[in-house]
Amino acid sequence: MRGKGEGSVFKDSRGLWNGVIELPPLNGERRRKKIRRKSKPELLKAMAEAKSELQRLGDLPTANQTVEQWFGYWLKQTAKEVRPNTFDGYRRAVENHIIPAIGKIKLDKVTSTHVRRVHDSIIAKGLSSTTALLAHRIMSVSFKMAMREGRIGRNPAELTAAPRKARPALEALDLGEALHFLEKAAHDPVRGARWATALLTGARRGEVLGLEVDRVTDVLDLSWQLIRLPLSEEDGKPDVPVDYEYRHVTGGLYLTRPKSSKSWRIIPLAGPLKMILEKYIPVMPENPWGLLFTNEGKPISPDQASRDWRTDLAAYGIEKNVRLHDARHSTVDLLLEAGVPEDLVMDIVGHSTRATTRAYRSDQNRKRLRAAMEQFAELFTLPETERRNEIAS
Repeated sequence: MRGKGEGSVFKDSRGLWNGVIELPPLNGERRRKKIRRKSKPELLKAMAEAKSELQRLGDLPTANQTVEQWFGYWLKQTAKEVRPNTFDGYRRAVENHIIPAIGKIKLDKVTSTHVRRVHDSIIAKGLSSTTALLAHRIMSVSFKMAMREGRIGRNPAELTAAPRKARPALEALDLGEALHFLEKAAHDPVRGARWATALLTGARRGEVLGLEVDRVTDVLDLSWQLIRLPLSEEDGKPDVPVDYEYRHVTGGLYLTRPKSSKSWRIIPLAGPLKMILEKYIPVMPENPWGLLFTNEGKPISPDQASRDWRTDLAAYGIEKNVRLHDARHSTVDLLLEAGVPEDLVMDIVGHSTRATTRAYRSDQNRKRLRAAMEQFAELFTLPETERRNEIAS
C-alpha cells in the first residue's frame, strides 16, 4: 500500500522498488525521472533527495535528455545570471547554430566530434570563425554546468580546439565623410541631432536613445541606456539578474545602467554639438518619459535606430557598410586626429581597457576633458584648407 506523500511508488516484476518524479515539461513534452532501488526505504530516501535537488535546481538529469532539452533548461537558468545582451547572444547561438546541428543527440552521448559539427555548420553558412568561437564558448560553459549537476561525466567542448577569432573588417567614416554626413544631418530636424550626438561623442546606440533632457546641461550624463529586455513567460517581467537596475519605459523597452560602472561617464558639451542641442531641445517632441530623442513622441527602439542610420547613410551618398555602433570607431579616429590624448579618448568613449577610471572622473580631469572636447570641436570649425593642413601635421 502506498504511503502518504510517496507519489508514484511501486514494485516491479523483478522485485525492484520503482519511483517516478514529475519534472518540468520541455517544449510542451511531459518528462519524468525514474528511480530504482532494492528496498522501499532506500527508494524513499533516494526520492526525497531527488525532490530536494529538483527544488534547488529546477530540474533533474534524465537518461534520455537531449541536447535541445538541456540547452532549453540551461538558458532559463543563465537568464538569471547574465546581462540581457549577453543572454540574447547565448540564445541566438543556441537556437540558430547549436540545436540545429546537434539538438537531437542525447546529452550524455555528445563527443568532441559533435562539437566540431557545430563549428563546421556555422562556417558552412558563410559566417565567420568568431561566430563559431562564440558557439564553442557557450557550449563549454553550458556543458560545465551539466557536469556540476551530474548530467555528463566530461566536458566535450574541452576535448577539441576552439576556433580562432577572425580579424574583423570594420568600416568607419573618415573625417571628410563624417563632416559630409553631419552637414547633411544638420538639415534634418527629425534625426540630425541624434546622429550628431552619436558621432561627436562616441556614445553607444542605447546611450543616445536613452538620453533624458534633464541629463543634458553643459555636459551629457551617459548613465542610462535604452534597450529591449527579454520578458519572463511566467509573470511578464524582465528576465534579468536580481541586482540588475532598470526603469520601464514602454512595452519591452527599458532604461538600464550601462554594462559596468566604467561605462558611466559625463562628457562636456562643446562646439557644434552644444549649438545643435541648444537649437533642438526647445522644439523637440514632448513625451512622458523625458527622452531627448523620440519618433514623434514615442521611444525609438534600438533596431529602428539602426535602420534609420543605414537609410540616412544611403540618402547622403555614403556607400560604406558602417553600422551605427561603428560610428564610435569614427569618433575615436577623429579624436585622435584632433590630437586628443589617448587616455582622454578612452574616457570620452567609455572604453574599459584601463584598470581604473576613477582618476579620469576627478574635477581636475573634468577640465582636461572639456579642453579635449573643445579641441575636438575646433576640427569641425576650421576652414577646409586649414583643417587639412591641421590633420596632415
